[in-house]
Amino acid sequence: MNKILAASLIMAFVLTGCNTFKGMGKDVSKAGDAVTDTAEKTSEEIHKR
Repeated sequence: MNKILAASLIMAFVLTGCNTFKGMGKDVSKAGDAVTDTAEKTSEEIHKR
């Protein structure tokens, strides 16, 4: 019984960890997109002058 409980808890932590990393990856991607957009806008403003 204790082995089943321990295995279940480990699996829960593993699955939760996977979802956390997926979410973190999406957040990092959004931040990268924001930086790229800002860089492109800045570049456009510099070239207009």
